[in-house]
Amino acid sequence: MLAGFTNVTFEFGARAIIRNATWHIQPGERIGLVGYNGTGKSTILKLLVGEYTATGGVVERGKSVSIGYLHQDLLSAEIEKSILEVAMDAFQKARDIQAELHELEKQLETKGDDADLLDRYSHLLHDFEVAGGYEMEHKAEEILHGLGFDTEVFNKPYQQFSGGWRMRVLLAKMILQAPDILLLDEPTNHLDLPSIEWLEKYLIHYEGSVVIVSHDQYFLNRMVTKIVDVYQQELHQYTGNYEYFVNEKALRIELQQKAYENQQDFIRQQERVVERFKAKASKAAMAQSIIKKLDKLDRIENVELERPNIRMNFAVDKQPGKVICTLKNVSKSYGDLSLLKNASAEISRGDKIALIGANGKGKSTLLRIIAGTEGHEGSREWGHNVVESFYAQHQLESLGLDNNLIEEMQTSRAGKTDLEYRTLLGCFLFGGDDVDKRIKVLSGGEKARVALAKTIVSKANFLMLDEPTNHLDMHSVDLLIESLNKYEGSLIIVSHDRHFLSRTANIYWEIVNGEIREFKGTYEEYVRWKEKLNIEEAARLAKEKEEAGKKQKKEETKAAVQAPQPDKPYVNLNMVKTEYQKQQKQFDKIEAEQAKLKADNDSILADLANPAIYSDQAKLKSLEAELKKVQDALDKVNEQYETAFTKLMELEEQLQNA
Repeated sequence: MLAGFTNVTFEFGARAIIRNATWHIQPGERIGLVGYNGTGKSTILKLLVGEYTATGGVVERGKSVSIGYLHQDLLSAEIEKSILEVAMDAFQKARDIQAELHELEKQLETKGDDADLLDRYSHLLHDFEVAGGYEMEHKAEEILHGLGFDTEVFNKPYQQFSGGWRMRVLLAKMILQAPDILLLDEPTNHLDLPSIEWLEKYLIHYEGSVVIVSHDQYFLNRMVTKIVDVYQQELHQYTGNYEYFVNEKALRIELQQKAYENQQDFIRQQERVVERFKAKASKAAMAQSIIKKLDKLDRIENVELERPNIRMNFAVDKQPGKVICTLKNVSKSYGDLSLLKNASAEISRGDKIALIGANGKGKSTLLRIIAGTEGHEGSREWGHNVVESFYAQHQLESLGLDNNLIEEMQTSRAGKTDLEYRTLLGCFLFGGDDVDKRIKVLSGGEKARVALAKTIVSKANFLMLDEPTNHLDMHSVDLLIESLNKYEGSLIIVSHDRHFLSRTANIYWEIVNGEIREFKGTYEEYVRWKEKLNIEEAARLAKEKEEAGKKQKKEETKAAVQAPQPDKPYVNLNMVKTEYQKQQKQFDKIEAEQAKLKADNDSILADLANPAIYSDQAKLKSLEAELKKVQDALDKVNEQYETAFTKLMELEEQLQNA
């Protein structure tokens, strides 16, 4: 066991997060920590790392066990280093040794004959190698590349990056530290699909244990082999992925419910017997015996699947025409960065489009162009009778921070009464005095629910949804999927949640080389299609490279054949032979001298490697002077060797061409 809980209870004031919970993390486990919003998943991670202290029980952590904890609060840290330096801070020991080496180098510039400094420097070089110092920059660059960073930005300050990119840098650092236990709180929230896929491949082969808090069901299904469910202040453990957990949890609740009902039937039967015979003297003893058995009975608790249910119903008022929106020759650039170039596409009635791809390719920009909130070149035309609603990715862009919930709903201009707005907000779990809260005090998940409520009340027949599942728990995501599948209008979605996309979209758009590439079908079919395209593209590039090489070689051969051949100059063969023999003797002499000097150099270095020599300063200085003399002579002989060798090759070529 690396870490875990034994009968742990933790309370915030009068509210219990967990009671008498036992959970042990074993080496090599990949665990998904799940639960509805507000059940305390992040709190449990903080208990594991010691940020919170348990109210009761024991939180266990092995003395030599290292724990890495990645969470959203880290983003606010003030860091002035470059992103490469931040990632390389994972090698703290090697970085400290490197700093000491630099300091020693400065001292050796003025005290080159100090034996203690030289000895310390030699030992530090060994320690630096053992600590991975020579590999740390390469490894940091490799991880940053995998998480979507280009080489050109490695030396840019960390502070210049947005929260999403900062989270990637911190994730890179955490991965490089390679702790025994890796705790990841919503690691995919700020990652695009290519980066999520890279992270999956990395974590599958990670040698330590991994605990993941995530609302990404697709990610959990591929990543974890065990689920710990925070439910009713208890930790329930399931061996399997998320899909197995969902089915097994429902089965456990069903079995417990049946056991409860059977026990209740038995209790009612026994109570009827007692009621019938307790007044009869001959049966009184039997009745008392039954009563005692019932008192000692281990009662099964009634259980129902408790979960917060958001009631979503996307209504449509008007039926639009056949065409929702047409894009013709749309171009969009930011300075030298070109996102769209003469792109054309059409959205038809009934289309449910997923706009996917890597970050920075222009997905959100294209969505804003369709919504009419982003300037561009080319044309964008609405179809007949289109009523649109735009759910923005960043809630701060679309919500008035000083409005309360009713005031914010009124900005939708749906013409509803305050009572109707209260009823709708109640469907999104805002009851009673919650509607008087200001937007600025709401959590990310609460803001997302308000924005969804505004989208629903609009009765739009065309929805534009930018990351609608961010901050929603998995059950709420499933409810949103169910509602969108019943929705009679058209929609276009930007999302990195593959579970969500695979169950809502029937068309997939990807921006490739500034154009919109379209695929109609399921998500699994899209993935296979894309893999096929990638293979075909790689084969095409390889063939083009091969053909270009053949063409270049052919042209070079043709040019060589067609080039006029110069007349060969007259060569006195006897003179060349004589000079060649003379030069060969000179070269052999230089080569022998070079070998002798190399042997002398190696012998002196061997003497200097003996620690005992440093106690005899006179001998040490003599050896250092002799070493300098030999190395100077060796440098001179090496130059003579190069000159003689070149001359010898020239004479040899003349003999061959004569």
